[in-house]
Amino acid sequence: MTDKEDFIRHTGTDTRAVRGGQRRTMEREHSEALFLTSSYVFESAADMAATFSGEVEGNVYSRYTNPTVRNFEERLALMEGGDAAVATSSGMAAILSVCMSLLQAGEHIVASRSIFGSTTNLFTKYLEKFGVPVTFVALTDLSAWEAAIQPNTKLFFLESPSNPLAEVADISAVSAVARQHGIVSVVDNCFCTPALQKPLALGADLVVHSATKYIDGQGRAMGGAVVGSFAHIADIVGFLRTAGPTMSPFNAWVFLKGLETLSLRMRAHSSSAQYLAEWLEQHPKVERVYYTGLKSHPQHKLAAQQMRGFGGVVGFEVTGGQDAAWRLIDATQLLSITANLGDAKTTITHPATTTHGKLSDQQRDDAGIKPGLVRIAVGLEDVDDIQADLIRGLEAV
Repeated sequence: MTDKEDFIRHTGTDTRAVRGGQRRTMEREHSEALFLTSSYVFESAADMAATFSGEVEGNVYSRYTNPTVRNFEERLALMEGGDAAVATSSGMAAILSVCMSLLQAGEHIVASRSIFGSTTNLFTKYLEKFGVPVTFVALTDLSAWEAAIQPNTKLFFLESPSNPLAEVADISAVSAVARQHGIVSVVDNCFCTPALQKPLALGADLVVHSATKYIDGQGRAMGGAVVGSFAHIADIVGFLRTAGPTMSPFNAWVFLKGLETLSLRMRAHSSSAQYLAEWLEQHPKVERVYYTGLKSHPQHKLAAQQMRGFGGVVGFEVTGGQDAAWRLIDATQLLSITANLGDAKTTITHPATTTHGKLSDQQRDDAGIKPGLVRIAVGLEDVDDIQADLIRGLEAV
């Protein structure tokens, strides 16, 4: 480690977001270089053999070694407070890579019921098919996590805050239970990012991200990442090297630019979301609002302890079920009707028929996804304009 790298490692999160992981080339570029190459040239056959074997550090093939991707990985690891990171082609590829690297047939997962629908499908439709069963528990019930442990349990998986009901886990407590039993704890930090929450500092072993969301921030590129200890990341890199769910260099360069403004954007998202959540909570056509920044939220105090802000995602239930929710969504004119989140543009979706649409009725009930639930991911527009569009939607209910 150079003196400069050591200095940056001891700076604040915002400084790491701008300066972390950068290695200038002989061209001495100020902005990070973009290396669009599939392979690399060596000085000799011996040099190539030494690099391929790992005896000499260097780039081998962009499926698993690329300077731009490495720049993104090092910067994100610095921001999360982890030893290392590995970048993947999507957030779901990040979760799959963790599971394929750390689990084998006959082992067991304990996961929160309130996780992303695609994560639930990955566990129940695919991992179980290969002999890795999963037990789902209530995110906030610590005793349920402990009671679900079996002799073959190897992984705890949770989102906090959850999508879209903003449930909050006591990450320190859940991670401590996992550690006592030799279980790896994995936290999906997509909703908060390291700008608002650092699960590794709270005791988690691994953090996963969909970089597609807030890390990008403008809905441009697909990507994911896993952050943790050198030992865990080395296992995941081995899987990535073989299976190839790799982040492209161009996408890594986009995410590097996203990290530079991440903290500023997350503060803006959180401020507008707080305003809208407080307003929606008083609206006569809204039955309930799900947002950790509300004092009425059952884990508000815990969220305030674990997080530096409450994020940009607000869920709310409207009177009248799915029909009313669809009328509200269809009546908006400014908001983007899409299931993505973390964008500069505010998005609106109906979780029961989109993000959680492939779950069974029982699974949706267990996760608390009701027909009248609407989710907005608050963007960077003037908050008064977002509110006016929601008023237009609510008038249609």
